[in-house]
Amino acid sequence: MRIATWNVNSIRQRLDHLTRWLGEAQPDIVCLQELKCMDEAFPASDIEALGYNIAVHGQKTFNGVAILSKSPMEDIRIGLPGDADDLQARYIEAVVSHPQGIVRVASIYLPNGNPLGTEKFPYKLAWMDRLIGHAKNLLALEETLVLAGDYNVIPTPLDARHPEKWGSDALFQPESRERFQALKSLGLTDSLRQCLPDESVYTFWDYQAGARQRNDGIRIDHLLLSPEATSKLANVRIDDHVRDWEKPSDHVPVLIDLVL
Repeated sequence: MRIATWNVNSIRQRLDHLTRWLGEAQPDIVCLQELKCMDEAFPASDIEALGYNIAVHGQKTFNGVAILSKSPMEDIRIGLPGDADDLQARYIEAVVSHPQGIVRVASIYLPNGNPLGTEKFPYKLAWMDRLIGHAKNLLALEETLVLAGDYNVIPTPLDARHPEKWGSDALFQPESRERFQALKSLGLTDSLRQCLPDESVYTFWDYQAGARQRNDGIRIDHLLLSPEATSKLANVRIDDHVRDWEKPSDHVPVLIDLVL
């Protein structure tokens, strides 16, 4: 089973990129982030034509997450538990019944948290605390679980070409990194580091100042795996060539292969 995550940075602007990449990569499940559209504006028919079922949690202009699956989905959950007043579309979860086995997946668009000194950073940390609590409950189910998405966290200096540039950014603050580590300490595995423990590889390059040309990137898109999923992990890859397509997203897809 091939599972991918991709922050498309506007599904309607990148629809051609998405459909082209789906044809290339042939993922079984895709977790999308930053749709920037309401549910009814999601281009469902174009994606369904490629053989995917769709679960969407959209929001006008901002945020938005979705799960695409070639197999049926059940137990679809909209929104991250823990705060009924939080209306931002940042979390969707589903159980996928694949012919080779069942997997629970979540598409996550974690808050950015910038600028520091505003309410956005405490919101990021509180959201991460809620995610830790929910992940703990999910892990108790002892399922094949994949928590995939744009975490807006640079976990370690290895995950940035120039870590010194990110010292005043919410993505690299000690509090953000500590909570990411707390997630892993629950029993989740960073899939990429499981396969590539020492490589400097990135999933995001800013549009400004030729960042892509200089490979001045960061790794903020992650697939965290339960022990049951980690034992099935066969491969991880980053499709960074997509960043060189015309008018791309600033993120690229990250994929894992599980042998169920």
